[in-house]
Amino acid sequence: MLNWKSRLRAAGIHLGISVAVAVLAALLVFGLWYPYPYREISGGRELFMIVVTVDVILGPLITLAIFDLKKPFKELRRDLVVVGLIQLAGLGYGLWTVSLARPAHLVFEIDRFRVVHVVDVPVDLLGKEPPGVDALPLGGPTLLAVRPFRNDVEKFDATMVALRGVPLGARPDLWQPYEDARPEVLKAAKPLHDLKARFPQRVAEIDGLLKELGRIPATTLWMPMAARKVFWTVLVDATTAQVVGFLPLDSF
Repeated sequence: MLNWKSRLRAAGIHLGISVAVAVLAALLVFGLWYPYPYREISGGRELFMIVVTVDVILGPLITLAIFDLKKPFKELRRDLVVVGLIQLAGLGYGLWTVSLARPAHLVFEIDRFRVVHVVDVPVDLLGKEPPGVDALPLGGPTLLAVRPFRNDVEKFDATMVALRGVPLGARPDLWQPYEDARPEVLKAAKPLHDLKARFPQRVAEIDGLLKELGRIPATTLWMPMAARKVFWTVLVDATTAQVVGFLPLDSF
């Protein structure tokens, strides 16, 4: 006769351990790889939840099915170790998948910002980024800019490549430090009253974000931002061009 009490206890312990590991994984994913707003715009939350939910539920269920105190201790220990290793392998593969989809940079691209993900960066261009720039940082997305084209030939070639699906902002050979592009950012950014005029139904939301950020319209500019499947709006300081906030508003 099955001893359901011992099985449920073992599965419960396994569930507790699985949840603790999932919490640690969530700190890595959302605290480092997908900070706000990237967890919203880069799909990290949905992908992570699918991976973790399957992993957290599957392990304890297998333990519930195989745990039997009537088994020899060595055999029971072997079964539990195998289950644990399978679960860790699944979690590791899931985290690897999430890491490939993580945002690497927020790049100023002529008249917009673009979120560049690890999978967006062409492998053959790795190593061509400027000195001091980590092409695929593990510490979360960094702020970069597309440099001016050196000549018309480079501009034409880059445009043709962009038409084939590789945006300018994803090319390491075109990157430059964001600070070097500050004048261009301020020139391309627009006054906040223009955004309010375009979206009068969102004025309260815009003002609410400004209040939350402790800013006023006179010192804040805006620019559209393209992500993987959504479009948002970036707010920048009118003097320093530093990014100060994000608004879930398609302003293209």
